[in-house]
Amino acid sequence: MGSAPASDDIYLRQTVQKATKLVIAGHFAVGKTTFVRTLSEIKPLHTEELMTQASAHVDDLAGVPDKATTTVAMDFGRLTLSDRLVLYLFGVPGQHRFTPLWRELARGALGALVLADTRRLEQSFPVMDLLEERGLRYAVAINHFADAPTFDDAELREALDLHPDTPLVTCDARDPASSTRALISLVEYLHRSAQEHV
Repeated sequence: MGSAPASDDIYLRQTVQKATKLVIAGHFAVGKTTFVRTLSEIKPLHTEELMTQASAHVDDLAGVPDKATTTVAMDFGRLTLSDRLVLYLFGVPGQHRFTPLWRELARGALGALVLADTRRLEQSFPVMDLLEERGLRYAVAINHFADAPTFDDAELREALDLHPDTPLVTCDARDPASSTRALISLVEYLHRSAQEHV
């Protein structure tokens, strides 16, 4: 894993007052690895492996027939939002068989950003259920895919059965500005929630 030079690390330790762990979650092939790669200011750690025939009967490639790799442990990146706030991003695998690992990676996280794909919205429910079981607050970001249908926010909220307070945004995981806005919507939501419970 690449990292910032030692002098940068010393600067971070001296100035950062809050380091926050966030989970980047979502179903299989929704763009989590791309999202972490796009935003990380360090060379991200990723554990992508080539997909093999052994996973053909368990990994649903409907809607993503060209997918050739999959995350088998996690993605990790770092993003400095300000002189005083650094985010540590943990992308978790989307397949059900990785749920035990997922639960461990979510330990100590402040919240999660759930990436969703309008072609496969129903696959987001198990992810959101896991987050709710762990008591993690989350925002939902609809990741843009060229061939995906579009819906207005009201339709998406109803389809995903979102609580009125849960942020819902759209993003393109390949675009830094768009991805940053999605992450900021989560951070602002977590900050508001914390203020309400003081």
